[in-house]
Amino acid sequence: MRHRILIKNATIVNEGERKACDVLIEDGLIAEVLPNIEVSDPDTVIDATGKHLLPGVIDDQVHFREPGLTHKADIASESKAAAAGGITTFIEQPNTNPQTTTIEKLEDKFAIAAKSSYTNYSFMFGGTNDNLEEILRLEKGQAAALKLFLGSSTGNMLVDDEEVLRRIFSNTNMRIAVHCEDETTIKDNLAKYRAEYGEEIPIRMHPKIRSEEACYLSSSKAIRLAKETGARLHVFHLSTESEMELFENQTPLKEKQITAEACVHHLWFTDADYEEKGTFIKWNPAVKQAKDRAALWAALLDDRIDVIATDHAPHTLEEKSQVYTKAPSGGPLVQHALAAMLEHHHKGKISLEKIVEKMCHNPAILFDIEKRGYIRQGYFADLVLVDLDAPSKVSKENILYKCGWSPFEGTTFGSQVTHTFVNGHLVFGPDGFDEELHGKRLTFER
Repeated sequence: MRHRILIKNATIVNEGERKACDVLIEDGLIAEVLPNIEVSDPDTVIDATGKHLLPGVIDDQVHFREPGLTHKADIASESKAAAAGGITTFIEQPNTNPQTTTIEKLEDKFAIAAKSSYTNYSFMFGGTNDNLEEILRLEKGQAAALKLFLGSSTGNMLVDDEEVLRRIFSNTNMRIAVHCEDETTIKDNLAKYRAEYGEEIPIRMHPKIRSEEACYLSSSKAIRLAKETGARLHVFHLSTESEMELFENQTPLKEKQITAEACVHHLWFTDADYEEKGTFIKWNPAVKQAKDRAALWAALLDDRIDVIATDHAPHTLEEKSQVYTKAPSGGPLVQHALAAMLEHHHKGKISLEKIVEKMCHNPAILFDIEKRGYIRQGYFADLVLVDLDAPSKVSKENILYKCGWSPFEGTTFGSQVTHTFVNGHLVFGPDGFDEELHGKRLTFER
């Protein structure tokens, strides 16, 4: 029995264009995209008049905390929040407990997601100072990418041996995603401010401890090494003006060996927000000055920065409410990332087409994701309907994160996600959630 959903009268935003079209979904795939589709027996018809239809967002950097840290979050809770925010695919990071640094642990996470994820999923494989042999055992479609922490991380995941880095960069064809902050610089800065303040370091010192220099030293080193070895490098969550000189915009994304990413929080907040938000906007890398945010925006718009992601990394309220030196870095973002970017659109900073390019198309290109990230016939029907004229205030009552808080609490966004489709199924809509799971493991064209 075929299952058909007909979306009528939508304004589609896709591949640099906006156009009025209908979309027919059949058995989980996009069957037709035409100005007027007439079907005699659809199972469901959705009138999208006045709404915009986007490809589902692909978030290539989340921490859903499972296994081992599920008091903060889990794949079920956070993928549900993601679906409500228009994110239909996530790529999760390896610093769970246990860490995803063996193929066995990687497949364990896939088994968990198969039983719990509301959205599509894949995972990055973690590199360490001593697991090169395991990295080389990976099949090319087994993980989304390889993740290396070149700055502070938990346990054994800090890769600080340059010879190990060179061997990894030289011996894998996988895209290597990196967290870049120089550990020595951070330790020296922290010691300086501990000497001055003890354990009561003010949160406003966070961007001075995890400084622009720390970011640039590490990013430039990784890029130099990638150029020397020919590695495919993706630099996560850039945060500084100086790093923008390291990237270029002359090469088509499919041909770029070195790519760049900005996160929603670095595009929204500045160091002026620490006074109000405190440790709730403590991230690594740190939110920095207004000049840094402006530089990120300029690079995003001229295509030196290729992808927008969240780095969704929830902690409990109790954990985040501790003093600076004890409060962990990270915060929940997947439910509100698209709404935040649409708010920038309302303010004239970015077009809808550019949002779709950076949040949907480019992650699919970058990680070779099969048949997702676009509204195209034959592609999986991962789709999001948004109402650009439906204000909504973020409050504890409507937050879906397991941790129960958001750095955007009290913010009124001008847009809302009204419908989210995953593999042709309406997983989130006006009547709430479909509790049946429809997320699938990503496949790759490699």
